[in-house]
Amino acid sequence: MTVEPIPFEASEFFETVDSQALLLSDALETGDCAYIAHAFGVIAKARGMTGIAREAGVTREALYKALSEKGDPKLSTLLGVAKALGLKFTVVPASDAAE
Repeated sequence: MTVEPIPFEASEFFETVDSQALLLSDALETGDCAYIAHAFGVIAKARGMTGIAREAGVTREALYKALSEKGDPKLSTLLGVAKALGLKFTVVPASDAAE
């Protein structure tokens, strides 16, 4: 008996703005660049990659590449995607930062 894998698309599980914000917050909290890019990719797919790419000022192909597992998006790309997603970055002191 052959077992066929079922395709998994994470973007199907992040349909609300709140769940998307939680995903991105978690990714940013880790400081893991690959996870952050992946989280942006999941959210962009959930909202429609073509429209997000257009609003961010990049091609759909370039956005897929930048937000892929091996991608390394420029800050300008991430800021453009965040703006297209209606998100903004906020910086707060780390809880363990010396005063």
